[in-house]
Amino acid sequence: MTAPEQPAAAGPPALESEALAERIAALASDRKAIDIRVVDVRGLVGYTDFLVICTGNTERQTTAIRDAIHKELKDIHGLLRRRSEGGTEARWILLDYLDCVLHVFTPDARDFYRLDKLWGDAPQRSVD
Repeated sequence: MTAPEQPAAAGPPALESEALAERIAALASDRKAIDIRVVDVRGLVGYTDFLVICTGNTERQTTAIRDAIHKELKDIHGLLRRRSEGGTEARWILLDYLDCVLHVFTPDARDFYRLDKLWGDAPQRSVD
């Protein structure tokens, strides 16, 4: 007599692109990021659905924001970033999760690159 088949183990909870953007914004807020914006670029670009743009007051804080987001998305949701940029200098850190791309800036870098203005026509909202 054979044992009945066990159902496959459920994987980590999947996040849709909008929920992923909201979770990333919430994690950034938990790490005291400021001026957090979630920008909906669906239909405007083909490489992602949402951008999350935020500011850390120092390079140490931008690194802490990056690390907290990476850790939870990996440990809880099983998501790994596809690409990461800017970790060495930490003035502009980019984490690419395909459906959502995170940009973490220091204040001077954010003023210089002005991504908020570049995507000014896209629907966006602030996160407290």
